[in-house]
Amino acid sequence: MQDILDRQRTAFMAELPVSLEARRDRLKRAIAMVSENAERFCDALSEDFGHRSRDQSMVTDIAASVAPLKHALKHVKRWMKPEKKPVLFPLGLLGGRGWIETQPKGVVGIIAPWNFPVQLVMSPLAGVLAAGNRAMVKTSEFTPSVAALFEEVAGKYFAEDELAFVSGGPEVGKAFAELPFDHLLFTGATGIGRHILHAAADNLTPVTLELGGKSPVVLGRSADIARATERVALGKMMNAGQICLAPDYMLVPEDKEAEVVAGLTAAASAMYPTLFSNPDYTAIINDRHFQRLTTWIDDARARGAEVITVNPANEDFSATNSRKMPLHIVRNPTDDMTVMQEEIFGPILPVRTYKTLDGAIEEVNRRDRPLGLYYFGGDGEERRRVLDRTISGGVTIDDVIFHISQEELPFGGVGPSGMGAYHGEVGYRTFSHAKSVYKQPKIDVAGLAGLKPPYGKKTRAAVARQMK
Repeated sequence: MQDILDRQRTAFMAELPVSLEARRDRLKRAIAMVSENAERFCDALSEDFGHRSRDQSMVTDIAASVAPLKHALKHVKRWMKPEKKPVLFPLGLLGGRGWIETQPKGVVGIIAPWNFPVQLVMSPLAGVLAAGNRAMVKTSEFTPSVAALFEEVAGKYFAEDELAFVSGGPEVGKAFAELPFDHLLFTGATGIGRHILHAAADNLTPVTLELGGKSPVVLGRSADIARATERVALGKMMNAGQICLAPDYMLVPEDKEAEVVAGLTAAASAMYPTLFSNPDYTAIINDRHFQRLTTWIDDARARGAEVITVNPANEDFSATNSRKMPLHIVRNPTDDMTVMQEEIFGPILPVRTYKTLDGAIEEVNRRDRPLGLYYFGGDGEERRRVLDRTISGGVTIDDVIFHISQEELPFGGVGPSGMGAYHGEVGYRTFSHAKSVYKQPKIDVAGLAGLKPPYGKKTRAAVARQMK
């Protein structure tokens, strides 16, 4: 890996400055790599998951990879333009000029997760390549088929000193994070993110962490419950809940709880009338995660929760080794239950009640700051209060997850849910160095300002002006 990094950095330095044409060419090749191998990527995704909805894969991994690359291709020329900045009075009048130029950082490392193992490689690559960088990608050991396919096809579109893929387990991941990259992006669990930050620290590598957390849904009293519960169920069951932005728990008015549970049940049943043979419903990634979720459900029951299994066809899940898991709605969840302590990352949805909106806000704020927050309701004052009184990575109003699909809205967390952001122009700037440039006029500015010894009246006048 160090050899690949060295070759990428040598090639990068030899190429400087990285032209608009070169950046566009790499973006076009990235688009082609995904588009021309879309069917094979869908096959690999399904093989890794045990079953992965093909249509979902096309939406969430293929189209969602091409869209940010095309967005960057369209806008990179504008993003590259130097930005003029004012200079201190009266230097502007004397001919002084200031501006910011963006330069590529060099070689960017990307550590990708398993839940969207194509999109969460290619979407950050849009900003990385638009900014003029080279890239190395560490793929997830949980999706070996996707990893192998990336390694196979990448060489047909990119030289290894432009874009390289490496695979392996935790030891490889640790060694990868310890490489002296010019920037490192990690997407994954908060606990692992802490280790990544430690690994990068010795090299002072700037790090962007896209983590997760318990993203809440706040259901306002004015919400359309049928619409809200359908949208929450859709977001919760997409990819079987294996999404960093999946709604993790709901906060609903006490007198609306029964109606909310009924709405969630009806919506999930309508979208997924069967599960075993339903090509639209994705399996849990592996046995370990399936057992983890099963254990958490058992823990909730043992601690007094009512767990509603949404199984409209009454299928016998105990009679198969399939890792498909129906939606489980957890009523009366308490803080001592694991489902209220950890990010769920699966089709389990706790529903908690609140008496007042401020009580719901307090519930959100006493937990770690989440990656996403979702508010449903038509009361503008109430909506404003939720936005003002909570801190989260991003917000979708009257739906869930959708803010991640907006290329010109920064995607990132805050505190334990992450640091830094990318997408669109923000991503371009994340992976660029903003270099300040000041051009001094020919006139003797230092002499005029009293900055040249011997110091005297001019010097003291200059100091007084600056301190006014």
